[in-house]
Amino acid sequence: MSAPALDERTAPAAGVAPRDPLARRRATLLLLGISALWPLFHLAGFDPLALFAPGNLRVMGGFLAAFFPPEIAPDFLELLLRATADTLAMATAGIALALLLALPLAFLMTGALSISRIGPGPGLWRGRLVRRGARVVTLGLRGVPEVVWALVFVRVFGLGPAAGVLALAITYGGMLAKVYAEILESADTRPARALLEAGAGRIAALGWGLVPGAAPELASYTAYRWECAVRASVVMGFVGAGGLGQLMDQSMKMLNGGEASSIVLMFVALVWFADAASAALRRLLA
Repeated sequence: MSAPALDERTAPAAGVAPRDPLARRRATLLLLGISALWPLFHLAGFDPLALFAPGNLRVMGGFLAAFFPPEIAPDFLELLLRATADTLAMATAGIALALLLALPLAFLMTGALSISRIGPGPGLWRGRLVRRGARVVTLGLRGVPEVVWALVFVRVFGLGPAAGVLALAITYGGMLAKVYAEILESADTRPARALLEAGAGRIAALGWGLVPGAAPELASYTAYRWECAVRASVVMGFVGAGGLGQLMDQSMKMLNGGEASSIVLMFVALVWFADAASAALRRLLA
């Protein structure tokens, strides 16, 4: 059987590359996006040409040159390792406390575990109120940046990692709860629904119906948030929460570029370690 002939209106001309039928629409959307973003860049005072001014390039070059070579004195390296341990402890303890907040909130917000929605049962409105209340609490927890919480807790506990731990626990507890609930909702909910219809409780439906399929994604996001907590711990050190951030603040105030360079290298090593741990955890649960 011979192949059907191409329509002359749709067949590309010989030697002419086919055109994208959505090219004009995409170009229009790109121009509209640039037109909308340009006033925002102007409002923020963003001027990329200022980076290439001769005076600014000379200042930036002199500033970066002060970072080399990194400081490797034994006394400073001992101080650096102690600050690194404080940062890791702050991030890990903060994530652990955040999990204690996030798990029950995610459990309450997950609509796939609502028994009243199967019927619907008599507790339908009560379940909706509980889920909305949990979402409001989650919004309040993650709505305030962790640096603001760190400033508050530094006034209470004084300088040190304790303020950073609580700041991470509150903010990241809200973030984890929101994403956990969305991951559980986007997973295959049929096993959990079958368990609920068979008379199983919500905890059993969660453990046997939702978590097995969503475990790799839940673990991956938790590891990613721990990596974010390490970075946030460094930032909170600038407001007195201890760790690498506080050491960096002291080095920058003393204009000691070599110490700052060693701290940055240690921070990069921590992020690499967190990324490797996250990848290993995903392979373990795959």
